[in-house]
Amino acid sequence: MSIRRSLVVMARWPAPGRCKSRLAAGIGRRRAAAVQRRLGLHTCAVARRAQGRLAFELVLAVQGLGPRARRRWAAALGCDQAVDQGRGGLGLRLQRQLLAARRRGSEQVVLVGSDLPLLEAADLVQAFQCLETAPLVLGPAADGGYWLIGLQGSWPALFSGIPWGSAVVLEHTRRAAARLELEPAWLSCRHDLDRPADLASWR
Repeated sequence: MSIRRSLVVMARWPAPGRCKSRLAAGIGRRRAAAVQRRLGLHTCAVARRAQGRLAFELVLAVQGLGPRARRRWAAALGCDQAVDQGRGGLGLRLQRQLLAARRRGSEQVVLVGSDLPLLEAADLVQAFQCLETAPLVLGPAADGGYWLIGLQGSWPALFSGIPWGSAVVLEHTRRAAARLELEPAWLSCRHDLDRPADLASWR
């Protein structure tokens, strides 16, 4: 029997004033929303290319849209389905998506952000391949967080007690994994696109 896999893209609807607040502070709300739109297109296009190499369910987890608009956006991006991220902080929303994917029958669940201009299909394929031998895979981000987390099994405690938005997110996650006796596999470091200075590497 083949392994059931889910890739969940955590996305925010690219409307001016409703996304990329740190970027908008430097380049304006409309330009920031346009950047967010391009990033969403890029992330899902990369994910579809990865699907050509490895079978997985592509899920768009959305903030800021109702059910019908959410489904239309996911269809336009080529995703298999759309779900609501729900309320609460990032940790709770990640927990929710992990557990929902597990309820849908997925044995391997990878959660990735939509702020990664240099994301490649090989990154996503590698994440799932890591889960063949490791219970946890992490993609470290240059700002001290992570750009991807993947799990073989349900470990919602990895998302609890994390100081989200800080430079020590990855370190706290590593410590939480150690307490759970989970030895992570590691992907390459990537840069999120959050601030005007981050635009220089993406033209």
